[in-house]
This record gives sequence, C-alpha cells and structure tokens, in this order.
Amino acid sequence: MHDLKALRADPAAFDAALARRGLSPVGQQLVSDDEERRASLAALQEAQGARKALAKEIGLLKRQKLDTAEIEAKAVALRDQIAGLEERANTIQTRIDDVLKSLPNRLDASVPDGKNEDENIVVHVRGEKREFAFETKQHFELGEALGLMDFPTAAKLSGTRFVVLRGALARLERALGQFMLDTHTSEFGYGETSVPLLVNDDAMYGTDKLPKFAEDSFRTEDGRWLIPTAEVPLTASVMGDILPADALPIRMTALSQCFRSEAGSAGRDVRGMLRQHQFTKCELVSVVKPEDSDAEHERMTQAAETVLERLGITFRRMLLCAGDTGFGAAKTFDLEAWLPGQKAWREISSCSNTRDFQARRMNARYRAENGPAFVNTLNGSGLAVGRTMIAVMETYQNEDGSIDIPEVLRPYMGGLNRIG
Repeated sequence: MHDLKALRADPAAFDAALARRGLSPVGQQLVSDDEERRASLAALQEAQGARKALAKEIGLLKRQKLDTAEIEAKAVALRDQIAGLEERANTIQTRIDDVLKSLPNRLDASVPDGKNEDENIVVHVRGEKREFAFETKQHFELGEALGLMDFPTAAKLSGTRFVVLRGALARLERALGQFMLDTHTSEFGYGETSVPLLVNDDAMYGTDKLPKFAEDSFRTEDGRWLIPTAEVPLTASVMGDILPADALPIRMTALSQCFRSEAGSAGRDVRGMLRQHQFTKCELVSVVKPEDSDAEHERMTQAAETVLERLGITFRRMLLCAGDTGFGAAKTFDLEAWLPGQKAWREISSCSNTRDFQARRMNARYRAENGPAFVNTLNGSGLAVGRTMIAVMETYQNEDGSIDIPEVLRPYMGGLNRIG
C-alpha cells in the first residue's frame, strides 16, 4: 500500500515511479478523488452539526409545547443529505483503495531500468563451473535412472507438477532443509519458526499476495489459503502490532511446504522438479527499522549465498531491473545457480526489500521517537530446497549416474558420501 499523504505532496513523482514499471499515470486522478472525498467528509461534518443543533431546537420547542413540524422536516432532509454524503465518501474511498491495492511498490533508486530479465545486472559470480569429461544429465534423468525420483506415481496420485522422492533422494531433500535451518539459526540469528500452512485473507493481503496473485494460490472451501511461501505467515505474524523499538530487528526462518498453482506457466519447465505445485523452501524474513533496511537486505542475501558456497554450487547474484522486480518489492537480488545438466543459470533464491509496502497493508508499526512508525519488511529464500537439490545432483553427478554428497551434508546423510 502507498502513502496517500506523500502522493498528494508530489503526484508527478509518484507517476514517474510507476512509469519505471511501465504503468500509466494515476497520481493526479487519485489526488482529485481524495480532494472530492475530503470535501464530502467536510460537508458531512457540517450537516451532522446542523442536524445536532436542530435536534436540540426540537427538544426545546417540544418542552414549550410549540409546533415542531417545520423544523422536523428540515431534520429529515438533513438526515437524507447525511446518508448521501456518507455513501459518496465511502464510494470514493473504495475507489481510491481499489486503485492503491492494484499498484506495485515504488522501486528503489538503485534498481536499473529495463523491461525484463534480459536486462538484469550481474553483481558477482561465485565459484567455477565444473568441467565434465562426459555428457551431463539433467536431474530428472539422474533421479529416474536411480529409481529414486518417481513422476508417474505422483501423477497418478495428484496430477502433473508433483514428484515422489524415495530412499536417498528423499533423505537428501531432508538433509538440505536441515542444513539450511542450522546455518541460518546458528550463524545468522534467525529464529526457527513452525508456521501454519493455511492462512486467512488478511495475511495474504498484508503480504501483497491479494488481490493480484489470487489465481497463483490454492484456496480451500472454507476460504483459507495454502501458503505460497512461509513469507506469508512469518511476515503477517506482526500484522496489526506496534512493536517496541528495542524488539527490532526481528529475524525469523521456517522450513515449510509451499503451494502454488503455477497459473500462466503452462508449457514451462514441464519435466522435472523445477516448477512444482508443492515444494519445500527455507524462508528468511526480517522486520527492521527503516534506517536498517538496506544493510539487512545485504545481510539476508549473504546468508543465502553462504549456503550455496558451502554446498560448492556455482552461482551468481543478479540485481533485478525495473521490469523484472516483483509487485511488492522495492529492490530484489536473485541468486541463480549454474545447472550443468541444463547448461543454464536458474533462480534458486530471491531476496527482496519491500520497505514499508507490506507494513502499510498490514498496519505493522514500531514505537519510534516521534510516535508509531511503519516497520520495513524483507523476505528471501534461504534456499528453495528442491531447486538446491537439483543443483547438487547436477553438479556432483558422475559418469556412471551416481551422485556424490557434498561434505557438509554427509553428517545429515548418516555418513553416506555417494548415491548410486
């Protein structure tokens, strides 16, 4: 949600920010609507005052047993006028809210211009691409040959974009999630949190998933939502709160199942585990003071990078351009892993600073020196477990189809050093 007061002060700057995302100007129209709304409220207050004065006059006349018909007629007219003004002000407010709800976050000044992912900027690359003396395979070829990655059974159970993992691959997925949690909690101070997988409309709206992304999520018959990411319950846990200043920063992490309908992705990444309806992710969320927002964004991204570095996965950090930055983000770093089987860079983490965009939607504040102020919220993948497993499988594959286990994961695998 946007600050209407700031918009009124400089609608041209607001429209310029929207233009960076390729959106049409709405600032002046919103200001005009707001002026009309405030005029209606002023007229409403005046009418309510007049009606209150008439009520007193009617009471006085009745005590004097005088005729009140004429004044009562005026009071009825005022009542109708008040009802009309209330309806008008509410209608305008709804119109303003509907527009503001549909508008994405304002981009940070450091976000480069650009239309799509082709114009994202490489910040740095970590690690060397492994050289193979044989033709590499993709993860699903490796997994199916080992008999440990079963897509036909998953399709029989649930349809497309699901997988059944067995044996050592099921354990590898669990090991990756535990390694991520242990790293983030013991080294980066994130508090481990177990969250509900079902949330209400308020939690989804507050974390900018509604109304824009309703079709991307699954909804139950009783009106709740399966979480698309643990960002939703973690961030919304401070919804409506006024936090003590010394409680910040709040850092939380959760390893959870996530659910996405993948609306609009027909034909994309059909094979394998890259784009699933159900997947596991280790999520990072921070709630901070505005002045700490930029440093926290860098800290969060480095935490995610640490996991990749210790796994020995080659990756690069990307600064997303204006046209590729998500709806709720002011600035986003993506981490892309090199997948030798695909011979391509693929996103494995996305770390975003939403500034006060989500905080305004869910009314999350802290006690600043000059009174309650909105917090800043940040979220990131630390990492997507399934995609990390893909990177491990393809990076550590051998010519005979076996897969070496990265050294840091072997304690989580009961000492196993190879899947074969």
